[in-house]
Formats: sequence, C-alpha cells, structure tokens
Amino acid sequence: MDIRDRVIVALDVPDVAQARSIVDTLGEEATFYKIGYELAFVGGLDFARDLVASGKKVFLDLKLHDIPNTIEKGVGQIARMGMTFLTVHAYPQTLAAAAKGAAGSSLGVLGVSVMTSMDDGDLARAGYGMGVQDLIARRARQIEEAGCRGIICSAVDIATVRRAVGESLAIVTPGIRPAGSALADQKRVMTPGEAIRAGVDNMVIGRPITGAADPKTAMRSILDEIASAS
Repeated sequence: MDIRDRVIVALDVPDVAQARSIVDTLGEEATFYKIGYELAFVGGLDFARDLVASGKKVFLDLKLHDIPNTIEKGVGQIARMGMTFLTVHAYPQTLAAAAKGAAGSSLGVLGVSVMTSMDDGDLARAGYGMGVQDLIARRARQIEEAGCRGIICSAVDIATVRRAVGESLAIVTPGIRPAGSALADQKRVMTPGEAIRAGVDNMVIGRPITGAADPKTAMRSILDEIASAS
C-alpha cells in the first residue's frame, strides 16, 4: 500500500470551495479524502466525483441505516460513483443489504461499530446491555458474516476486532491525533504511529491536518511518523 493511502484526510468543512483549497494545498502529499455530512449536503457528492476523476480515492462517510431495500438501492447508486469506501451502521440487515448493493463493484462497505466519541457510559445511557469491547466484537463478526469489506472502530479497539475475526476485515480508524493535538470530541484515540503498530489499515485524520497553519507540513509529519512505525 502507498503510505499516503493509509491517511484519509477528512474534509469536514462547510463548503466545496474550502475543501478544494485544502486538496490543492496538499497536492500530491494526499491521495485519499473523506467526505461526510457537512460537505455532502452542500455539493460534496459532485465534488467527490471530481476527486475520483482526478485520480484521488474517496471515502463517503454517510453512515447509512434504513430498511434493506432502501439500503441496497442507495448503495448500488453509490457503487457507480467510483468511491473507494462507504460507511453504513453495523446492524445485520443493513450490512447484508449494503453488501448486496455493492456486489460486483469495487466499493468497500465499512460497518460502523461504536463511535469513537462514545464510551461504556454512553452505551449504557443509549440502552445497550454490553460495553464497548463486547459490542465491537459482536459487530465485527456481523460485518464479516455479511460479506462487507471492513470495520470502523477506534485504534484502541483493534485487538478486540482481530480476536473476533482475525485478519478478515480491513480496519479503518477515526480518532487519530498526533501527539500534542487537542482531543476535541474524541474519547478513544491513538497517535498515527501507535495506530500503525496496533495494526490499522487506514486512519482518518481531519483537524490536525486541515486546521493546521501549514496543512502540507502537518501531513508530511504524519506520513513520516507512519513510515517510522511501519
């Protein structure tokens, strides 16, 4: 894997003009971008197509969850856009329908296990009868059984996933923070080097790059840390 493909730059910005500026600034340092709700609803889907046409990889972080027919049809449409990854919530019906919708394409469906902003207390308040690690292990097995490509989880949860399903799933982790970065709303985090040593495949990093005074230098520093840890 090209080391640059390990870092998915999160374009969590309010408009396409700002996203385009970040992409232009990073240039060849970045090959992979994430587009989520904030950008998707203001022209981000068309921008995603532009990124793919320019040779970049795109992760659509839409966290889809609906009745099976709706998921299958929606994922089928996204599969035709040339995206690399798409997130759905890791509920068995949703996973199975998403896998069916992506069948025959290169789209990798990722199941969202437990949000990196949540801990055991948050799960208890939401009505779950198990903690983070038990739920992640269950979700990992369900993602594998559905035939989806990978799992979204915190880097600190990688060992739990590997115990549950071995190497069968790609692991994509948000909540990556270079040493000294603010945690913001994340609770279960690692540095890029720690994540690589733990066995992550791809890591999603936003504000430490896009909010830096010099995004290109910030990106280069992260890539150097990954190279040293690999």
